[in-house]
Amino acid sequence: MSNPGSTVPAETRLLSADSAGIAEAAAFLRAGRLVAFPTETVYGLGGDATEPVAVAAIYAAKTRPSFNPLISHLPDAESARRQGVFDAAANTLAEAFWPGPLTLVVPASAEIQVCDLARAGLPSVALRVPGSEAARALLSAFGRPVAGPSANRSGRVSPTRAAHVLEDLNGRIAAVLDGGDTQVGLESTVVACLSGRARLLRPGGITRERLRDVLGYDPAGPEDADSHAPVGPGLLASHYAPNARVRLDATRIAKGEAVLLFGAFRPEGFEQAHASMNLSERGDTVEAAARLFGALRDLDASGAQTIAVVPIPTEGLGEAIRDRLGRAAAPR
Repeated sequence: MSNPGSTVPAETRLLSADSAGIAEAAAFLRAGRLVAFPTETVYGLGGDATEPVAVAAIYAAKTRPSFNPLISHLPDAESARRQGVFDAAANTLAEAFWPGPLTLVVPASAEIQVCDLARAGLPSVALRVPGSEAARALLSAFGRPVAGPSANRSGRVSPTRAAHVLEDLNGRIAAVLDGGDTQVGLESTVVACLSGRARLLRPGGITRERLRDVLGYDPAGPEDADSHAPVGPGLLASHYAPNARVRLDATRIAKGEAVLLFGAFRPEGFEQAHASMNLSERGDTVEAAARLFGALRDLDASGAQTIAVVPIPTEGLGEAIRDRLGRAAAPR
């Protein structure tokens, strides 16, 4: 698949949310391109959630500072249940609020298609069935999960109309599917269903009171969470860390260490590495981001006690890659 970050047009296409526009938007997604689409909450920046390169392009377009888990959008609850494991609480909430402004964080299923990068390396997945008919029509036409954070540059106000998307992302994405003004104008409520009781991770379009009425109890909120609480979109996350120790900015490799490379640089002692992988031979941070989680898993599986990581540049997605590696290297 081509690199979506390098193939965006000079000007983003504005598509009507009719059958022709939806078909064109789905074709862009199939080609690995990014499409902003309307939901009932805010406009989402959509990319193929099954393709790490497309997900990396979302981070690049948003200039997102770190690899937080992204919400994957599905056209219906049946499709969502193929991606995650739903307990009684998750099923109750899905039946009550889907389609609608609710995101459920559930354990990933054995058949999950959503890639590691979209899940920030976590064993869970964030799923939503949006209330917007245009969004569900696009998701049905595409046929795979769509990762969709808000369609704005990171730190900017979330967009509630197509013009807002173009103000931030014109020329950085392939198209915007114009569905008019959004109805809710506030991001979705995020609830984790991972340990028997539902936990409110992020307030949003569905209130705590409505959740309590359906569940029969008050879900613990973010202020009640401890350091081991489940993580989800829009929150600080502890990401997947390998069993091996991670050593950063390595310019020399000790015998028996695995090495994670970037570009053409080869550290001293490279020839005695236990195993090696290159995030991007050509020094492309988008490609490197797409390969990061898989490379860490593969080097961890090699049996090396330490993974030495060569210096990664800070420009572009390099900052997010370094952030992720810093978390993996943190004391445990």
